Amino acid sequence: MSILGQVSFKKQAFKLREDAILDAATAILGSKGFDLMTMDDVANAVGISKPSLYKHFKSKEALVGEVMIRLIEGANDYLSGLDAGDGPVAVLSALLEWVLRVRLGGGMPFLPSTSAHVREMLMRNIKYVALVLMLNTKLKKLVVAAQKAGEINPDLPSDVILYSYYARTCDPAVDYLLKFGKMDHDAIVAHMLQVAFHGFRSGAK
Repeated sequence: MSILGQVSFKKQAFKLREDAILDAATAILGSKGFDLMTMDDVANAVGISKPSLYKHFKSKEALVGEVMIRLIEGANDYLSGLDAGDGPVAVLSALLEWVLRVRLGGGMPFLPSTSAHVREMLMRNIKYVALVLMLNTKLKKLVVAAQKAGEINPDLPSDVILYSYYARTCDPAVDYLLKFGKMDHDAIVAHMLQVAFHGFRSGAK
């Protein structure tokens, strides 16, 4: 193998291990939370030494920041791939469905919504903040467009709708339905989308 090939292979191996670290950290954060998760937990889950883990991430804060960045990047990428021609509500619904399925697959720790310390930590992460602002701008435009089209109540302040939409992404009802509702993922997603966009009224479509 040439020197160039060896370098390329090492980069690929490094990236694969980093992805495994992020996957492990995401799962542990989802089950234990930020305060209880340790770097030992992550290293053991991946099957590497702690010094090897620190070659990728210098601290638990840096690791958690990258977990959240990857999540927001995924949401931005998914949103960018949706067809705007389907209409703003259809796009908002499709993104929420994606988020719910990520949640049900264990890929979304609720760090900012459950820990003031983590919120403050993430607010110091310039890349994370920039990505969140980008996503927020896109979603607010969709909400306003949906109101102008009469698909969403135009009398409500757009921020009320937007923040309610965010709340649905971390709604504990999903966890209760998964644990006690005897429903599969498809049914949970369908019901949560129904409630999010049509409420509880009988016959609402």
